[in-house]
Amino acid sequence: MNSLLDSKVQAIIQDGYTKFLSARGLQPRVSQKRMIATIANTLGSKDPGSRIGIIEAATGTGKTVAYLLAALPIARELKKTLVISTGTIALQEQLVNEDIPELLAACDWDYKFSLVKGRGRYVCNLRLHQHTKIKDGDDLSLNFLTNGIIDQSSNVNESLYKELLDALVKGNWDGDRDSWGAHISDRDWNPLTVDRRQCTGRYCKFINECAFFTARNNLEENDCFVVNHDLVMADLVLGGGVILPKLDNAVFIFDEGHRLAECAIRHFRAECKLNSSIIWLESIVKQCSFQLTNFGDDASFRETLIGMRTLTEQLSSLFSLALPLFQKYESLKSPDDKEYRFPLGDIGDIERDVAKQISDTLRVWIGVKNALKDKLSEKLGGSNYKLRSTDLENFFQLVGAWQTRAEKLLSLWDRLKTKISIDETPPACWLSFDGLSQNFDICINSSPISAKVLLAEGLWSNVAGAILTSATLRSLGSFNSLRFEAGLPSASEFLALEGPFNYAKSAKLRVPKDAIEGNLVEAHNLYVIKKIGLTFDKCLGTLALFSSRGQMLEVFDGLSKQDKKRVLMQGKYSNGEILRLHRKRIDRGDGSVIFGLSSFAEGIDLPGDYCRHVVVVKLPFAVPKDPLMEARSEWIEAMGGNAFFDIALPSASLRLNQACGRLLRKETDSGVVTILDRRIISKSYGSKLLDALPPFSMDLCF
Repeated sequence: MNSLLDSKVQAIIQDGYTKFLSARGLQPRVSQKRMIATIANTLGSKDPGSRIGIIEAATGTGKTVAYLLAALPIARELKKTLVISTGTIALQEQLVNEDIPELLAACDWDYKFSLVKGRGRYVCNLRLHQHTKIKDGDDLSLNFLTNGIIDQSSNVNESLYKELLDALVKGNWDGDRDSWGAHISDRDWNPLTVDRRQCTGRYCKFINECAFFTARNNLEENDCFVVNHDLVMADLVLGGGVILPKLDNAVFIFDEGHRLAECAIRHFRAECKLNSSIIWLESIVKQCSFQLTNFGDDASFRETLIGMRTLTEQLSSLFSLALPLFQKYESLKSPDDKEYRFPLGDIGDIERDVAKQISDTLRVWIGVKNALKDKLSEKLGGSNYKLRSTDLENFFQLVGAWQTRAEKLLSLWDRLKTKISIDETPPACWLSFDGLSQNFDICINSSPISAKVLLAEGLWSNVAGAILTSATLRSLGSFNSLRFEAGLPSASEFLALEGPFNYAKSAKLRVPKDAIEGNLVEAHNLYVIKKIGLTFDKCLGTLALFSSRGQMLEVFDGLSKQDKKRVLMQGKYSNGEILRLHRKRIDRGDGSVIFGLSSFAEGIDLPGDYCRHVVVVKLPFAVPKDPLMEARSEWIEAMGGNAFFDIALPSASLRLNQACGRLLRKETDSGVVTILDRRIISKSYGSKLLDALPPFSMDLCF
């Protein structure tokens, strides 16, 4: 027997499945049963290297029910915490508020579960109190938090902050951004949050009412955590087991697993705006001098502050030295470009030497900053210090903000100072030039070009078990691209499950005979403007998917007034509002057309009349000028590969499948997919894209 699971666990799963089907009046699905069995066999394997499973479950499989039914009992049997990670907070909430409670009720199971979010989704009680006092003049010491020396902001949303505070104090709001009834903009929300470096912790006067810690305290003894990929990656950046359970004590389900590699790359990206950093460092110099008036009679504090000021001045000088070194590359970029990319990520020996000096100085600077923070913590914990507690709290938060920014800068300069050997995968490194602002700035960017090593070493080799699932994991009909991008172990279990749809009967894929190739930009735009209005169904729902915002705007501008009235365009409303208005129009018998970008090509559920027609305006190839894509392509070519067939085409295939997957959401659905890009039939690679699609009935020259 190759399983750690006994017959009792298998019986629990089987009994749960029977009860669930009975409660919902459903019949068992072959694909769903296969998925349950595969998850059980994978997570219960005696071989630790074989506990990674990759399951592509087509729409209609019922994958959420399948992984919940299998993973909850197995994780309990293995004495592990189940962590379900999704692509978005919206899907987190659907799992917590609908899917999990419904399944537990149907199966008569008793499992404790919680939705887990990052600290940034919760209000900091202290910051909220501070900001509501600014306008009242009670706590003007807070005003230096933003720009260094006292800088009273006129942008404080006084009425909103007082409303939030009132609701929080009265117990009508739990401090969770997502539970507030109305939308809160990032501009209004960000001043009300702190990261772990800024939090005063046990020294905070609001520790017992803290929204974040209250949410965290409720996580004890839970069987299941529901998180998103961003939180998992944030935990990995910290070394793992800091925010979430330790990897070797957790079983993971990654729903929408196709997003995981991209998310990992994003979290390990680093940047530095040179001119902005110089201004920031100058403000710290002023702040150190300012705080000497508060702490000057404390010899230890005084010495530390002077040391901070001296090191900060040295850092500022080094950044000023780096600025012209990188500014010279502006003349080497193409006139139409805003970026300059370093070939194979190599910035050059002179720049690398300056990077080393900055990195070394930053490391010493952080050490002195830690000493300063320790002294502030000591004073916060005391009761007889002459300085007001509010002043201590504010300065503590400010120093914490310095630390957060300094650590991000250090991660960049540490990379820049290291010369990449020929047998290593190079990072992407490029400069972005902001020539539009009055204060000219240069942003240095560095990013891994692949998540392969990050996930292989940081996640898969440490986790107790994991299942990666999505409706679209294969590219060009193969898992090879995903296997490479995500660094999946060779012993992983791979499974592709068919959905319940009769594609040939329910859906047709069409390519107009007069279609223009999408790479002929100007001609293609004119063609789409002429053609797309003819695809609008006067009574039913249409989803038109664009590869670029520029083309979407140009096509919209070219429509007739009558057609414009039918269109709900991404960017004019929130995505949620677009879906609400679209459904409302269809419900009253009017036609409605959504113009959307990539975010509408996945995760959008518009069954029945809400989506009878999907229009793919252009084949979804990645933007060729993206510096990260360019760097990846360059590396593939240098290693003897073909960037188009190894990267661009598999990526386009995955995105095309996701777009076409918006059409059929239920077994009773039917409709048409129209592709307005002739390359799908005129180019040799077009057949590969078509072969990877579901088996639609095809009319390629209607």
